[in-house]
Amino acid sequence: MGTITVNIKDDVEKEFRMVVRSVHGTRKGELGKALTEAMKKWVDEKKQKKIAQEAFKLLELKFDFGKRLYRNRDELHER
Repeated sequence: MGTITVNIKDDVEKEFRMVVRSVHGTRKGELGKALTEAMKKWVDEKKQKKIAQEAFKLLELKFDFGKRLYRNRDELHER
């Protein structure tokens, strides 16, 4: 488990602590759990944004996705 020491604005800290108390309660470790959850969500959002940007770059390069192997839906499902 890692330890991070950071400085944040007082108003942001107060609001965060209030929300953590209202959602998770005041038990020991709840603030750390909430911070971990927030950091994980932030990381996931940034990763997803990077994936989307890379996909758009492929589209701009007119990436060839291959040939269509069927003419209509019936051929696809052999009906």
